[in-house]
Amino acid sequence: MTRLVIGLALYGLGAALTVAAGLGVDPWTVLAEGISRQTGIGVGWATNILGALVLLAWIPLRQRPGLGTLLNVLLVGTSMQIALTVLPRPADLAPRVALLAAGIALVALASGVYLGADLGAGPRDGLMTGLRRRLGWPLWRARATVEITVLAAGWLLGGTVGAGTIAFALAIGPLVGAAMRLLAGPASATAHAGSAAAAISAGGTRDAPPPV
Repeated sequence: MTRLVIGLALYGLGAALTVAAGLGVDPWTVLAEGISRQTGIGVGWATNILGALVLLAWIPLRQRPGLGTLLNVLLVGTSMQIALTVLPRPADLAPRVALLAAGIALVALASGVYLGADLGAGPRDGLMTGLRRRLGWPLWRARATVEITVLAAGWLLGGTVGAGTIAFALAIGPLVGAAMRLLAGPASATAHAGSAAAAISAGGTRDAPPPV
């Protein structure tokens, strides 16, 4: 439980760093930003609301949430919102790039922390695995369909899509894998390999199981 809570809180902080950089964020945060700009609510609160709505989509997919799933919905966006109230929003490129790099690295590290808790998939990961099981799609197709749809919707709503979005997509997978190897034993890392791959979306991952 301690590992789960710390990991989810760090995940929210990492996501907040990427938002503060203003260079582009992961697809689910793009959507949260778009909702925030259209409604005036904070990006972190929008992230929590999105997580709850995605969790409702588990019902027709017959997915069963765990304690980690529920805490994911409550903690990631809350941590993000708190962090965004104190983080700077630099105008120069160099500190913005530094914030982005720190955010991506922290999201990966946080994924390695909380994935090892094994207390339930994140809402976004459960959506993708549920689509795979119910529709017979391969995981890559379910993930690509969900993330492209989310990214497009978020961009249309005014979310930030840019170089940071591409950097996140390219870097997060290898970094999460490295974090899993660093923070989990060989047996645990093998058991969570599928979850770590899904964590790239997060939230995870922010939602992985975070988020995304």
